[in-house]
Amino acid sequence: MKNARISVIALALSTLVAGQALAADPAAAKTREQVRAEYIQAQRNGDVIVNGEIGLTAKQLNPDLYPTQASAQGKSRADVQAELREAVRTGAVVAVAESGQSRSDLDPQRYASANAVAGKSRAEVKAELAEARRNGDVVANGEIGLTAKQINPDLYPSEVTAQGKTRAEVRAELAQARRDGSLNVNGNQYPASVH
Repeated sequence: MKNARISVIALALSTLVAGQALAADPAAAKTREQVRAEYIQAQRNGDVIVNGEIGLTAKQLNPDLYPTQASAQGKSRADVQAELREAVRTGAVVAVAESGQSRSDLDPQRYASANAVAGKSRAEVKAELAEARRNGDVVANGEIGLTAKQINPDLYPSEVTAQGKTRAEVRAELAQARRDGSLNVNGNQYPASVH
């Protein structure tokens, strides 16, 4: 009996202290309706203490009367291993713990881009590489990034510039300009226009 009184006094003191702590924080204060709703929900779930002497909840005393909480389904070992293999393949594994950088962040050339678009066949890529080698467009010096054509321009064909007009077209335009008098000679209009 003496122990029960001490327990009741200790419970009352702890409630008083907790109440004062909650009253001191206005953001943690709840309305009467909120407290009542929480209590009703706790009763439905079986989370209310029903046996004060040993501190068991209704759910602990009668587990068959209350629904069990659905636990989150985890991943299987095979799923986790498959994810790890994929992360290693794509370089998504963290390489530097302090900065959180992944292997693909540290060495992006080694890992395929995440947004790479499949578009060309192997034969097309090989043909492009052969053309780039013929033209000297392949990087020859990795340290400074120069192409073979930039290092040795004499070994590769020069770029062909687009032709403007043929000789015949230019002669025809000149003849037309002479006929209509719009020929500009040394900055002077020919024939001289009289204002």
